[in-house]
Amino acid sequence: MIRTLARNREIWLALAVAALIATVSIRFPAFANPKSLMAVFNDYSILIVLALGQMVVILTRSIDLSMAANLAFTGMAVAMTNAAFPQIPVPAIILLAMAIGAGLGAFNGALVWLLGIPPIVVTLGTLTIFRGATFVLAGGAWVNADQMSPAFVALQRGNFFGLPNLSWFAIVAILVFLVLLNRTGFGRSLYAIGINPIASIYAGIDVGRTKFLAFCISGTMAGLCGYLWVSRYVIASTEVANGYELQIIAACVIGGISIAGGIGTVAGAVLGALFLGVIGSALPVINVSPFWQMAISGASIILAVVLNARGERPQGRIILRRAAA
Repeated sequence: MIRTLARNREIWLALAVAALIATVSIRFPAFANPKSLMAVFNDYSILIVLALGQMVVILTRSIDLSMAANLAFTGMAVAMTNAAFPQIPVPAIILLAMAIGAGLGAFNGALVWLLGIPPIVVTLGTLTIFRGATFVLAGGAWVNADQMSPAFVALQRGNFFGLPNLSWFAIVAILVFLVLLNRTGFGRSLYAIGINPIASIYAGIDVGRTKFLAFCISGTMAGLCGYLWVSRYVIASTEVANGYELQIIAACVIGGISIAGGIGTVAGAVLGALFLGVIGSALPVINVSPFWQMAISGASIILAVVLNARGERPQGRIILRRAAA
């Protein structure tokens, strides 16, 4: 049991987050208050939702570099819709955002599935396409706070049972992905494809279709976050979430989700996002330079990749080397 706990990435990551909080609280005790920690969770709820969507794709040995661009396009589309038709209910706006995001994700998935183009090439191209489409859609203009309806902005800023509504979006997403990955055949198919796509075919899994659906899911999460981002920061522009795809992938990698596919958990994705959240919130409190913050985040990513690679190394090779010795 002790050996199992020692190999559990989520436990070590949770301890690292706790250690970082404890270190900062030595100088600023208020940082460890439940209210402050809840604020960190709320501030990084969007990153948590995006990391969960990215995880589904990464599990299949793929990657989606276009999630942030999808978010920007969807956010602009729903903001313009709200500005033109403020009478549309916000739940309908949210469904529209998720539908647009799902459509963009389906476009990625179709290129990967039907044309057999590597996912990194597809999403690197669609990243630029979606950004350009955002500019064309808005004509280079912004949608500002005074153009958005009060209900559009207020929903995710409200509270429910003492928690901000934005946090509830993340909590619901966590619960949905826990069920999806651990209690459904589709979730098991994602892991199977990542572990061995050839064997998955012989097991009756449609690899191409499953990857297509994974991209649809990541697109849907990006679309949802398009509304959440725009309503939270009260601005829609072509520069929204520019470069944020790196944060999304970093959260997954730090959370122990293998880029090689087939390995990763919902808890890992959440903890990876929270680790970045604690770094982003704690280091400015102790007057750490933004450049050092970037360096620490980068070092954490490299360390996570090294640990993941060592944990995934086939044990058979080690046995053979020992036998030869």
